[in-house]
Amino acid sequence: MKHLTVCSRLAAVALSVLIILPAALAVEKGGKVIEPFNGKNLAGWKAKGKKNFWKVGTAKLDPTNPKKLVVAPGGNDLVNAQDHGTDLYSEVTYGDAVITLDVMVPQGSNSGIYVHGEYEIQVLDSYGKTKPGGGDMGAIYGAQAPKDPVYKKPGEWSTYEIHWQAPKFDASGAKTANARFLKVILNGRAIHENVEMKDRTPGGVDNKEKPKGPLMFQGNHGPVAYRNIKITPLN
Repeated sequence: MKHLTVCSRLAAVALSVLIILPAALAVEKGGKVIEPFNGKNLAGWKAKGKKNFWKVGTAKLDPTNPKKLVVAPGGNDLVNAQDHGTDLYSEVTYGDAVITLDVMVPQGSNSGIYVHGEYEIQVLDSYGKTKPGGGDMGAIYGAQAPKDPVYKKPGEWSTYEIHWQAPKFDASGAKTANARFLKVILNGRAIHENVEMKDRTPGGVDNKEKPKGPLMFQGNHGPVAYRNIKITPLN
């Protein structure tokens, strides 16, 4: 009886190791989380243009105009309150990664999340749309419309989770594999899976595909705010 008890305990320990080990290995495959925006100032970011219109504060809908944002002091949002501002990109670069962030636009506004600085996921006020197209919120611009997205009202925050596989290159610089959006989740719902990107989308940082690139936010199409920006590199 005692022998059976010992054996049972050993079996339980072995089973717990087998359960825990894959989870530990999965964690090790991912790198340390990068937070490119410190929530205080624009350190670590560059404007694509001569002038930088982005500010740090609390983004709110303008009470006198629902198509605009106002920036109250003291918050931690990254905000472009201009109708025609400038694009902003991170100094930090990454390869394969999971990117998470929140985004908010006022009524009728337009922005974009440029993964690697070159592949745009659309940000747009698409609230009320039941059949979104290739230019609506969540679309991979010009490539694929989002599938059954959940849209928030203007002035409400939406959350993206982007699983990204960077393009691959050999020692000579020749591309050996295209980039892929492995999965894109918007407001808790998967809207893209395994979308191959044979080329970049228009309007990127330098219009070049590369093994590592920055994160860019479009600011020249309308007011927009971002927060909780995190990049988790995948080894």
